[in-house]
Amino acid sequence: MSLRPTARLWYVILAMLAFLLPPVLLAGGNQVMGELRLQGKTKVERTSGVWIDGQYVGYLKELKGNKRVLLLPGEHVVSVRQNGYQDFTQRVVLRPGQKLTVEVAMQKAATGAEPASWSTVKIDVNPPRAAVFLDGSFVGHVAEFEGLGRALLVAPGTHNIKITLPGYKTFETEINPLAHQKVELKTTLLKSDVPNNDPSLQGNGSENSDHLAPPPPSSSRQPFPQPPPPQRDPDRAPPPPPDPNPQGA
Repeated sequence: MSLRPTARLWYVILAMLAFLLPPVLLAGGNQVMGELRLQGKTKVERTSGVWIDGQYVGYLKELKGNKRVLLLPGEHVVSVRQNGYQDFTQRVVLRPGQKLTVEVAMQKAATGAEPASWSTVKIDVNPPRAAVFLDGSFVGHVAEFEGLGRALLVAPGTHNIKITLPGYKTFETEINPLAHQKVELKTTLLKSDVPNNDPSLQGNGSENSDHLAPPPPSSSRQPFPQPPPPQRDPDRAPPPPPDPNPQGA
């Protein structure tokens, strides 16, 4: 039995929809989410930790590619933190499909008196992008404190160190180093399907307020005295300067 012209026309239309509809739906899904791009001019900004709506998402430099920040349209609060600097906090509004760039500029915070000596904490933890908290305050991510000549300097005495990342179980320990003593932390965070509700990964509460006051200086969040930014091991001699008169010159 042959199809009438009208029936054949509908078959052609349905066949065309079968090929065209999936790409249209996929494109529409991509256009719903907005993308937030964070930029910083110096290493200070690029290694700072980022919180979106009170949730830690990683450090600024890595938030691109498959780790880019995709958000539902609407209002969001961005908070960027770095040891020794004031918190950078900004409220943004994203439209569907919008790519919004935020320029992050960290400002130095007031610091307390430094102790007469420091203790050294070497951190070797996977994943290296995990956040490091000293006595409840964010001080950086693991990669800043691992490897040759890198360390976290702390005042001698008792400290709580917490290493955490969404999707993993939190690692927490207590150290009590003496002056000039070196402590090494080495472990691998275990993956977990249970949401990580560690309060360290959450914001300080200001993200949910109706009015954002100027961010407090980092010294109000850091233990006293405040540890210096990530730096080279003070007990390791610096490399010799280049020879101003090399052979054959």
